[in-house]
Amino acid sequence: MKKDEYYMDLAIVLANKGGGNVNPNPQVGALIVKEGRIIGQGYHEKYGKAHAEINAFKDCNESPEGATLYVTLEPCAHQGKQPPCFEAIIKNGIKRVVIGHLDPNPLVSGKGIKAMREAGIEVSLNVLEKECEELNKIFFYYVSQGLPYVMMKYVMTLDGKIATSAGQSKWITGEIARQKVHQDRSRFMAIMIGVETLILDDPQLSVRLENGKNPIRIICDTHLRSPLASKIVSTATEIPTIIATAESDPEKQAPFLKAGCEIILVSCLEGRLNLKELTKKLGEKGIDSIILEGGGTLNASALKAGIVQKVQTYIALKIFGGKEAPSPVEGHGIEQPNQAYLLEGAQITYLGEDILLESELL
Repeated sequence: MKKDEYYMDLAIVLANKGGGNVNPNPQVGALIVKEGRIIGQGYHEKYGKAHAEINAFKDCNESPEGATLYVTLEPCAHQGKQPPCFEAIIKNGIKRVVIGHLDPNPLVSGKGIKAMREAGIEVSLNVLEKECEELNKIFFYYVSQGLPYVMMKYVMTLDGKIATSAGQSKWITGEIARQKVHQDRSRFMAIMIGVETLILDDPQLSVRLENGKNPIRIICDTHLRSPLASKIVSTATEIPTIIATAESDPEKQAPFLKAGCEIILVSCLEGRLNLKELTKKLGEKGIDSIILEGGGTLNASALKAGIVQKVQTYIALKIFGGKEAPSPVEGHGIEQPNQAYLLEGAQITYLGEDILLESELL
């Protein structure tokens, strides 16, 4: 591996440490290298806190003057919650900056690079660009579209069942796969289910990991049928909880508001919540990513609405059978094979006795 790629790879490892804590900001890692030695390193640790470059400067064990800075994303060039990073790079006498990926944010893109080059700093671009893009796929989508990146996740048997004919689904996959689910919950800003899943399963939708971050919980509940005694509603003061509904009656909303839930009014489309409208409103609230963990009805509606970017399928090597056993995507379905939802870029991961298949919607 070339020297620049080697150090950028280390910066990517650092950046990943910020997953789940920096949304809707990007994950960024930075290394400062002088005479072949890493003299400082850092990453963006938490939303609103110091950026990766600043943390790397703070970590330096000697003067960074004349050193090379490796950073996974173009240094910021605007005043937000933190000052522009390119100013600190110039001030600290950095000789060369190696950037993994340009920032699509129009407030940033190209401005810091121009300022650094005008200050006499050599700037190299797009080192491990593909890997850096994968690192911040959520951020890039959110910044460019103003909408949350939505990942539809479901767990099924080899014959495509998400529960038995009696509605039982605990547990289809093993412990290793379930651990991965909680890791992803911790990295996404929100998790969404439909009211039927809430009524049938009464899930908590929390993260059972040490130092894990609970996502915002979103319930799609057209007519406010969510049980007040459910685990989600009854813990709404502890974990942020949003109920998306078409029910505008203040009296019907009152118990949920009292329980600590936030209510978002959404119009109906063909008798169900308009999911495009809902994701737009969630994006305006700063929610950059959502995991769909609902049943076949919500999954079908989400695909039809065109809000899904990625599909995550956990497959257990077991068979349930049963004509009445539910499947991951229900609804009316398509009529002709050429109408199928197409996916690409399949990645396969083995998780103990289970398989994880991840792919993106075309």
